[in-house]
Amino acid sequence: MTEKIGVLGKKAPQRTGVERVVNAPLPTVYGKFQAIGYMDHDRGDEQVALVYGEIGTDDVLIRLHSECLTGDAFGSQHCECGDQLDAALRAVVSAGAGVVVYLRGHEGRGIGLLAKLRAMALQAEGLDTVEANLALGLPVDARDYGVAARILDDLGVRSVRLMSNNPRKREALVSHGIRVAEQVPLLIPPCENNITYLRTKRERLDHHLPHLDAVVSSS
Repeated sequence: MTEKIGVLGKKAPQRTGVERVVNAPLPTVYGKFQAIGYMDHDRGDEQVALVYGEIGTDDVLIRLHSECLTGDAFGSQHCECGDQLDAALRAVVSAGAGVVVYLRGHEGRGIGLLAKLRAMALQAEGLDTVEANLALGLPVDARDYGVAARILDDLGVRSVRLMSNNPRKREALVSHGIRVAEQVPLLIPPCENNITYLRTKRERLDHHLPHLDAVVSSS
């Protein structure tokens, strides 16, 4: 990679932080959003916030959605990610305003696509999602939500109603100065292919999934 050279032969300073790059209308099957694109200069990731309506600054309905190619694009039933994305987009439209921040670089809770597929192969052999990551020598959850907080700050959002079952997302936003007024459950009915995965998320990752009680008690 060629380094940029400024005037007088000095190296040009490297950009840091999150930069808003583009704002484009995005008509979808859910409604008409504004797709606001960002560059995360610290990590090199391109990010996007889907904004619906006039969001204001306080108690904005939001979803921080971790990229999941298998769930979001391929309709995988190994997880509930695709259904959660669908539900979140419908929810902000129904509410009249809101933001879905789609976080690239979060594939497989931050371990990447190929590592996630390796972990899924181990889960097919009997390991749970936590054990599989550890067996590969990888962290259980390597996601960083700092970029999400900076995007919300750029949008003028000071407090949120966070659509998530994961307490760590709330903790991360608060640690970055975004007040969480409410954590809104985003509960997807389980299926045969993901019930074990969801139970592990509840029992080992502290996700709030009370709707599994009926399934657990009848199993």
